[in-house]
Amino acid sequence: MGKKDKIKVFIGPSSFGAQDQRPLNILKDAGFEIVENVYKRRLTKEELLKFLTDDVAGLIAGLETLDREVLEKTNLKVISRCGAGISNVDLKAAKELNIKVCYTPFGPTTAVAELTVAALLSLLRSVHVMNDCLHHGQWTKITGHQLEGKTVAIIGFGRIGRKVASLLVPFGVKVIAVDKNIRDKGEGVKFCSLKEACSEADIMSVHISGADEIIGNNEFKLMKKGTFLLNAARGEVINEDALVQALESGKIKGAWMDAFVNEPYSGRLQKYPQVLLTPHVGSYTVEGRAQMEMDTVNNLISAFKDKTLSQSKPKENSIHGR
Repeated sequence: MGKKDKIKVFIGPSSFGAQDQRPLNILKDAGFEIVENVYKRRLTKEELLKFLTDDVAGLIAGLETLDREVLEKTNLKVISRCGAGISNVDLKAAKELNIKVCYTPFGPTTAVAELTVAALLSLLRSVHVMNDCLHHGQWTKITGHQLEGKTVAIIGFGRIGRKVASLLVPFGVKVIAVDKNIRDKGEGVKFCSLKEACSEADIMSVHISGADEIIGNNEFKLMKKGTFLLNAARGEVINEDALVQALESGKIKGAWMDAFVNEPYSGRLQKYPQVLLTPHVGSYTVEGRAQMEMDTVNNLISAFKDKTLSQSKPKENSIHGR
């Protein structure tokens, strides 16, 4: 492939290739020309379109908004998403525009599940709060809670939700799950409605694939006082105004948020020490990122080679896991 024939590919995720240059080298060796995200953060629609010029045919995507408005203004042929979900991509528009879409459903599973359990243990024992106190010279002891004996509701029982369940079961918890699209119910897990889960659970962990709001005022009203809430999915799935009210009332005793509507995040949750905040790093392990980025690059190269690459559109309007 000569210089003039090189296909331009824009790299959306700000950290892509930061730990391991091999995926980028594979792209270059395959004859692709790389266009980098110089902002080193998630781009707005307007910023993204500045990079997706007429001569850019490929996109390695993060969580940028790829709706019909954006896609129709590009000459993209392939979108290769580095991540487990594709709710940020208008799949109908992509199909109509003959844009191939692929993603990496397996890469982040273990990384996200392990961080979820780590965050939960920190919340239960206020590890993050005591650590902050001690770093500021305060010898503060907080009495926490044990995980054993608790009921954990997993909202979205896909790959990540199942992995979280497998990690939690040895702690002696009761796992219940909400997922309208699971046929294989699995042994030892009670499936129920979201309403039932809200009223029964001591801990709720969200792992759905879509970006629709599922937990708002009505759901918080159903929860037990002192519930712990974890979100490793999308920022949109939990109503932040309702969460703040639930924190103020004590309905939510502790929460972990790894995803936000607007990122980088700057909002009211920052003032609550019982809220553990991480900057959307669920998949950020050396091993997990390496696998995802390699899969992303290989998917993109294969898609350009195979114009018949199939697309499947996940259901977005019901609760199901990633």
